[in-house]
Amino acid sequence: MSTRSRSAGEPLSRRERPSKPALSRRWIVDTAVRIMRAEGLEKVTMRRLAQELDTGPASLYVYVANTAELHAAVLDALLGEVDLAQDVARATGEEDWRGRLVTVLTSYTLMLFRHPQLARSALVARPSGENYLRLVDRLLTLLAQSGAAKAQVAWGVDKLLQEATASAAEQSTRDRDPAADDDWDALTRALDAVDASTHPGISAHMPELIGGRAGARMEWGFQVLINGILATPVPAPGD
Repeated sequence: MSTRSRSAGEPLSRRERPSKPALSRRWIVDTAVRIMRAEGLEKVTMRRLAQELDTGPASLYVYVANTAELHAAVLDALLGEVDLAQDVARATGEEDWRGRLVTVLTSYTLMLFRHPQLARSALVARPSGENYLRLVDRLLTLLAQSGAAKAQVAWGVDKLLQEATASAAEQSTRDRDPAADDDWDALTRALDAVDASTHPGISAHMPELIGGRAGARMEWGFQVLINGILATPVPAPGD
């Protein structure tokens, strides 16, 4: 460094700046996750990320093709939080595989609940990283223990993940809507006030139609799908 004193307003030369670590996909994704946690997923853009990493957006495209791929990578990173139920045993006497399967699906859904914007993105994101592969492999392994045909297991896991993701996206949308509580109260009043002569189905199924704990309804929904998967053969090719 030059012995010449530098005034406060004089820019730091490149030689005087600390060297930056080399870019890597891992560093980019970790930074994107940090931005999302602090500022929300809408702030995770290539431009914002380049600014945070003190580089140009063009440099990032070497590692991430576009914003959609970046969001998918963020989702994959957070899938590492999912409990894969490696050591969970059900004390109720039910099949162990079924209890573990519901544990994994519930953990996946709750992870998305914790990151509302990511839940909506997950409906269209296509993660392909190690955490996603580990999740899918675990679900397939557990469902296969039911003895169902391979095609039913494969199609079934896809359906289970769709249900979990859609549920989380729906809930996250409600949580971000300031009018959600008022809308729910209005719906509840309307359902309670129906005339049994004009809406007999609604009248006969209240209050169960809107009752039950959210967690209980979630687990029941997974059990319904699992039962249906086991009982419904996949159509033969050409059917």
